[in-house]
Amino acid sequence: MTSPAPSQATAAAPVAADKEAHKPSNFLRQIIEKDLAEGTYAARRWGGSPGDAAHHASGQPDPAKVRLRFPPEPNGYLHVGHAKSICLNFGLARDYGGVCHLRFDDTNPEKEDTEYVDSIKDAVQWLGFDWKNNTSGAVETNLYQASDYFDFMYRAAEYLIDAGHAYVDEQSADEMRINRGDFGKPGTDSPFRSRTPAENLARFREMRDGQLLDGAAVLRAKIDMASPNINMRDPAIYRIRRAHHHNTGDKWCIYPMYTYAHPIEDALEQITHSICTLEFEDQRPFYDWLLDRLAEGGLIATPHPRQYEFARLNLTYVLTSKRKLAQLVNENRVNGWDDPRMPTIVGLRRRGYTPEAIQLFAERIGVTKSDSWIDYSTLEGCLRETLDGSAPRAMAVLDPVKLVLTNWDEVMGAGMLDDCSAPIHPHHPELGKREFKIGKEVWIDRSDYEETPPKGFFRLFPPHLNASKQAIAGSKVRLKYGHVIECTGAVKDAEGRIIEVQAKLLPDTKSGTPGADSVKVKGVITWVGVNDAVPAEVRLYERLFREAQPEGGGVDFLTNLNADSLKVMTAYVEPSLASGGAIEAKADDKFQFERHGYFVADRVDHAAGRPVFNLAVGLKDSWGK
Repeated sequence: MTSPAPSQATAAAPVAADKEAHKPSNFLRQIIEKDLAEGTYAARRWGGSPGDAAHHASGQPDPAKVRLRFPPEPNGYLHVGHAKSICLNFGLARDYGGVCHLRFDDTNPEKEDTEYVDSIKDAVQWLGFDWKNNTSGAVETNLYQASDYFDFMYRAAEYLIDAGHAYVDEQSADEMRINRGDFGKPGTDSPFRSRTPAENLARFREMRDGQLLDGAAVLRAKIDMASPNINMRDPAIYRIRRAHHHNTGDKWCIYPMYTYAHPIEDALEQITHSICTLEFEDQRPFYDWLLDRLAEGGLIATPHPRQYEFARLNLTYVLTSKRKLAQLVNENRVNGWDDPRMPTIVGLRRRGYTPEAIQLFAERIGVTKSDSWIDYSTLEGCLRETLDGSAPRAMAVLDPVKLVLTNWDEVMGAGMLDDCSAPIHPHHPELGKREFKIGKEVWIDRSDYEETPPKGFFRLFPPHLNASKQAIAGSKVRLKYGHVIECTGAVKDAEGRIIEVQAKLLPDTKSGTPGADSVKVKGVITWVGVNDAVPAEVRLYERLFREAQPEGGGVDFLTNLNADSLKVMTAYVEPSLASGGAIEAKADDKFQFERHGYFVADRVDHAAGRPVFNLAVGLKDSWGK
């Protein structure tokens, strides 16, 4: 495909620079700016890689002013909510002279897979970010996985036991649940809570060595069973789980709980601002408690990370539960994780979304501390904005019916074809033109003809009597970039379906010629010549759910699936999209099909001899209208 014009990129540079200089503020930016102004983390040292307090103490002053992280669990494909988090964390690191780590929180061996690891790395890079950072002249590859820290996590657990801050509990799961209490009732101490550190340490090592069955015991932090925050009532920090891990294999049969592992990962990586969504707000006291204890013992460097929460993305007509998205895939409700109707990043990419559109969306919706719903049209609007200035134009007929110009041979000559041309992009003449031919027969969209036209219909209709029995002449319209024609009628099959529209050519009215304005018309329709049309499969996608909140009112989300979310059309597109054409369509290339919307050549199924285009977004928001 023709690349964007150099002048376009040059013109955009000052605007982009100005935009960077005027980033909208939010509470996270204010926190970071305050910490930078006060030098909160100015004395930090960096050992060149994650490590404990001694490791970092032996390192150099940290060249990164801030360190953030994006820490997905590799148990599924990332979705649009993760995209917001990626843009937020990597974007803040970029804007404040810092680095952002990509860390895989792979502490749950039963649900994780290298397939998801690879897809996550691909998603981050496609969105325009990288975990390779150069802040001091040397490149850091800040790609980590929590399982690499299992040895330290175990060491930290033994320290907590020795210091009297953790104990092995052998109650059943039901007993622990009952004794935990609730919001109106304090918890009850476990009968195992009074064990000595030596007893706990011995029992914990038996857990490690596989001498206890799965579920027979857990290691719990010893905090306060009467705490009003239930998360502080001696939370579990290790459990027995015999499962093969994709990174550590069968080395471990005990695994840390996420709420224990996550703050340790942040501390070892010298993260300054640990940004997460609001559902982790109640976990922040434990986050601080744990890191305070490990700092007291000299295990981690200080000052240790701080956690900050923001509202997660709630997007209308979308589900972002990995479990429910997996259900859609596993029950064949959609065609895989990259189905263009899915809110996954791979699905959005296949739908035709660009990294620029998603970054613009993340910036536009901002960062807040309160939950709210973002209308899906906001995301679509960002895509239109990014494609409008760059997507080449082309004509396509999605629901074709043949239009025959009955006087063509008389006016133009039997078998003659007339050359037509149009700009590749109306605002970038430097990109050149696309060329195609018009002849006696062309394809038009079926909706461009009405036997009895409704009020305000300015496309093709035949001579007829209106409601007042007045004779109305057949309509005159322009075939875009071509001639003016006058509709004379249509041919129907035995079932009454239109199989051919007929019109006559008005001579000397071709676009770009002196006579082009000699006949005034209200309607202009797109077309593709029968002679050089390229057959194509076009997939028209709509929103996957009929309701803005698919689970609103507690209903089963499957009952709100939109049965019309995919329509497959056998269409015709202009020859410039074919192999060797002026805007040759290759997989992932985006185009505006004039009058229809923005389309993308499918990145999986599109081929030179079998073009497949997906509707990315319409020219305007017409949902529900």
